Amino acid sequence: MVISNASSSAGEAVYSTFSSRYVREELPRYRMPSGSIPKEAAYQIISDELMLDGNPRLNLASFVTTWMEPECGKLMMDSVNKNYVDMDEYPVTTELQNRCVNMIAHLFNAPIGEDETAIGVSTVGSSEAIMLAGLAFKRKWANKMKEQGKPCDKPNIVTGANVQVCWEKFARYFEVELKEVKLTEGYYVMDPKKAVEMVDENTICVAAILGSTLTGEYEDVKLLNDLLVAKNKETGWDVPIHVDAASGGFIAPFLQPELEWDFRLPLVKSINVSGHKYGLVYPGVGWVIWRSKADLPDELIFHINYLGTDQPTFTLNFSKGQ
Repeated sequence: MVISNASSSAGEAVYSTFSSRYVREELPRYRMPSGSIPKEAAYQIISDELMLDGNPRLNLASFVTTWMEPECGKLMMDSVNKNYVDMDEYPVTTELQNRCVNMIAHLFNAPIGEDETAIGVSTVGSSEAIMLAGLAFKRKWANKMKEQGKPCDKPNIVTGANVQVCWEKFARYFEVELKEVKLTEGYYVMDPKKAVEMVDENTICVAAILGSTLTGEYEDVKLLNDLLVAKNKETGWDVPIHVDAASGGFIAPFLQPELEWDFRLPLVKSINVSGHKYGLVYPGVGWVIWRSKADLPDELIFHINYLGTDQPTFTLNFSKGQ
């Protein structure tokens, strides 16, 4: 409904949403409406519905940052219209991502020189990061088994029963057996000794958690590494470790720098971390970093040229906003 506004300029009119028919008549909920409504009314209706959501500042349970400096929010809004997969069109955005990858790689003590480029990528949270890391482990294991003339149709991964659901998704979506170390009374993280006992020739990796979803505890990655080194030496296998540092990756390096959980351990081949948990950024952003280029099989990297020059990409999705 359009009503005149005495304070407006001559010839102008404003919408009074609450007195209009758009809030008096029920709009369809699950079908496209037959006609349009003014943008003011659409905004008001949606805004009012969203008021029933919880208050993010009071939310301590969703594992995301709920406040950032206004300048950060402004930078995000300034770039929200960029589809950053187009590296030729947005080279500075790509460069910023690469700088972040290198910063995190150095933070996690990756064995790279000051002038070397780290291997990693930004993701939509740690779930995508874990999918990509898992695919790299699976493909590298399969290639090795084929070279040895052995079957590669029954891969498995060893984790604790306390893993986040994204590990179960990876196992189910990509047909990998999930071998879980059961938790015990008073010990609610993966026991490294029991984990290594479950390892066999078909294990693509052992996943350790730096910050359990249930309790926030760190698993003993150093002990896991040492036990797995011994088992690999005994059996001739080369089972690696992935560290799910979604919750602890941006805490341990600062509060416990002496704790060995990262690339200082030789069997740690990849690490994921969530920027939106304790990286002080809004959801969703995650990262996956590989120890070296050799740990990411080349055949998983796609090269596209229909947006311009050759652009390497390794993600589960294509279009990506800020």
